[in-house]
Amino acid sequence: MPHFTRTLELPGVSAERLWAFHERPDALQLLIPPGDRVEVLQPPTSLEVGTKVIIRSYVGPIGFTITAEHVEYERGHLFADRMTGGPFKSWLHRHIIESTPTGSRLTDDIEYQMVGGPLGNLFGGPIARRRLTAMFDHRHAVTRELA
Repeated sequence: MPHFTRTLELPGVSAERLWAFHERPDALQLLIPPGDRVEVLQPPTSLEVGTKVIIRSYVGPIGFTITAEHVEYERGHLFADRMTGGPFKSWLHRHIIESTPTGSRLTDDIEYQMVGGPLGNLFGGPIARRRLTAMFDHRHAVTRELA
């Protein structure tokens, strides 16, 4: 199964402050890269298990709805969302927050599977990886600035 991991070190930012940023009601909207056509239809009301999120996203003229549900939660340390509907066969995104000697660390760990099995991974995998890289470059820049 394809795997994507991105880590952000935040010297001078406590894990508590980093967690609080993710709890902001507008955090998801803030993390959407400019230029991406994404509409948050149902923002998360918390990070806790059972919270649902619905967004509408476009790639060119093609729109699709993404639904996700938070499936793991350890206050101050971890929350995870699983895509229950959208462009991937499977998607689990863990947001892991840790204290470090100089501040905090955020690790975004994503396990995903493309639709179409091996052919989907062969043809869609490189596109997905480029989009994930660009998306998390932006997300981590925003997190660094606002956390």
